Amino acid sequence: MRVLAFGTYDVAKHPRVQVLIDGLRACGVIVEELDHPLNLSTAQRVQMLSQPWRLPALVARLTSRWVRLTVGALRLKSDARRTGRHADAVLVGYLGHFDVLLARVLFPRRTIVLDHLVFAGDTAVDRGAGHGLRTRLLGGLDRLAIAAASLVVVDTDEHRELMPQAQRRKGVVVPVGATGAWFDAGRAGTTDASFGAAGVGRTGPRSSADGSAAERGARPLSVVFFGLFTPLQGAPVIGRALRLLDQRGVEVRATLIGSGQDVAAVHRDVDGLPEVTWHTWVDGNRLPAVVAQHDVSLGIFGTTPKALRVVPNKVYQGAAAGTAVVTSDTAPQRRALGDAAAYVPPGDAEALADTLAALAGDRARLTQLRRRAAAVAAERFTAQAVVRPLVAALER
Repeated sequence: MRVLAFGTYDVAKHPRVQVLIDGLRACGVIVEELDHPLNLSTAQRVQMLSQPWRLPALVARLTSRWVRLTVGALRLKSDARRTGRHADAVLVGYLGHFDVLLARVLFPRRTIVLDHLVFAGDTAVDRGAGHGLRTRLLGGLDRLAIAAASLVVVDTDEHRELMPQAQRRKGVVVPVGATGAWFDAGRAGTTDASFGAAGVGRTGPRSSADGSAAERGARPLSVVFFGLFTPLQGAPVIGRALRLLDQRGVEVRATLIGSGQDVAAVHRDVDGLPEVTWHTWVDGNRLPAVVAQHDVSLGIFGTTPKALRVVPNKVYQGAAAGTAVVTSDTAPQRRALGDAAAYVPPGDAEALADTLAALAGDRARLTQLRRRAAAVAAERFTAQAVVRPLVAALER
């Protein structure tokens, strides 16, 4: 089987596409790539689509990429006629709401697979856009993209239910998974002594607790949260939990990585805490090693409808990196992780603080969670494992 990965996706920003490509290759599928990244984040795309005055910039950038994609596709089709090696399917990468329309035009007789990890309308509502005309237009874009595809890849059963009922037979549930770099970091037990050195990025002064912990031959529990600070993530819940732990005198060393619309709310709680380090950005190539040096990786804690439907990248990645995972108690996350994670009710900062305090005082439980998470990741979250439902659908 031959598959062409096609579009304006960016594997550096959105590793989901790389997981699909790696998984297909691991299953024996020949994958070629025709990709000209748009170089826009999810937030920027949603912003452009929800703010009409920004659309000309999006159209201009998209048009330039589509010209290059069209030239490349015509060249590939010419080579295929000469060699007889045609692609059996075209995989349109993540955030391909427009790219799938071009793919349908350029490859009218091929199976078109749309990686529809994000519903544009749903994402806009989650980020506070409401249910007005703009959101309805974005929902229309979702429906148009789904209609153009032969198969639609989603990450959870709950997201499949968002597809128009007449189109759900096209839906294939493929978990997000993690790239090999995360598993490599977990196996290596990587540490990065320079990360946060000399208190860089700390929100408060280094406390004397560092010395006392060393004298006791112990160290504080270390936790990490990385990603966009959007309502889905529930980052303010993390901020409140860290403030509660400090008030209780529980030593927890936290690393926060990222930025977004809820940053100010988190800063109000964590600014001045002595054991919180904040970095607005860490290079994607370095991130797995940084996460792997922590005891616990924090998932999501939001209460929005979207937050209850997803299993975020960071949960798969944290497990692959060998950390214990603490995340919200939702149906899709329990299905994905089973007993390999610690769960707290969405939006409950007290419960999160209680869970982290318990792990800080119970190293045996912490070690057990880390081992379970790594084992589940090795069995279910590798690229080859998650892509099997897609391979089966393509074979059918």
